[in-house]
Amino acid sequence: MLSSPLDRTSPIPLYFQIARQLEDAISRGELAPGTRLDNEIELSERLAVSRPTMRKAIERLVNQGLVVRRRGIGTVVVPKAVKRPMALSSLYEDLAHAGRRPRTEILAVTTRAANPDVAAALSLPEGEPTLYLERLRYADDAPLAVMHNYLPSGLVELDGDMLRSQGLYQILRARGIQPQVATQTIAARAATNHEARLLEAGRSTPMLTMTRTAFDATGRAIEYGNHAYLADRYSIEVTLVAR
Repeated sequence: MLSSPLDRTSPIPLYFQIARQLEDAISRGELAPGTRLDNEIELSERLAVSRPTMRKAIERLVNQGLVVRRRGIGTVVVPKAVKRPMALSSLYEDLAHAGRRPRTEILAVTTRAANPDVAAALSLPEGEPTLYLERLRYADDAPLAVMHNYLPSGLVELDGDMLRSQGLYQILRARGIQPQVATQTIAARAATNHEARLLEAGRSTPMLTMTRTAFDATGRAIEYGNHAYLADRYSIEVTLVAR
């Protein structure tokens, strides 16, 4: 597992040496996403180090988002985290631009009555029909996000084939509907049972959530989205400018 022996005479702590070599193996692809590491007892015996030393090395990898501990499975190498710029773009576009392979599983394309939150976001009467989309988005064949979107009824015609091959904003722009500005809220919570099942994650796994309402140039609300991302695979980058 380690490319070179530990230097037990070095001032560099053993846990740090182990962690760095495991980091390098993950970076090179020798430990691919989904690889399960042996448990701490087996690793400590194999490397002839104490269990606290091995535990500290693994904790470093967890804190860097390179591995995750899953109950009943163990310590698993996770896919490289997606860093998404703060821009008015779709997740599908961002993944493609980052060289990640986006894939979409369509869970629902149907008509749904607007609940109070959806009605307020889209400036519609409560109970008004909307086009409802539910999708499971993958990055490099690993589940990343559960996405719920609502569009005003009659705005655009969509089907599963379109949504598998393109991002929602790409489809809208191709039909002359230009997302121009959006309001967005970022939050965090534990995964629901439904999300945990779809994302192949443990119950109460940390999730990053994004709620967004997009408007066209006339100020018309064209889309309301509520998405949940695995927090260990997703982050948002923001550029700040001094006033």
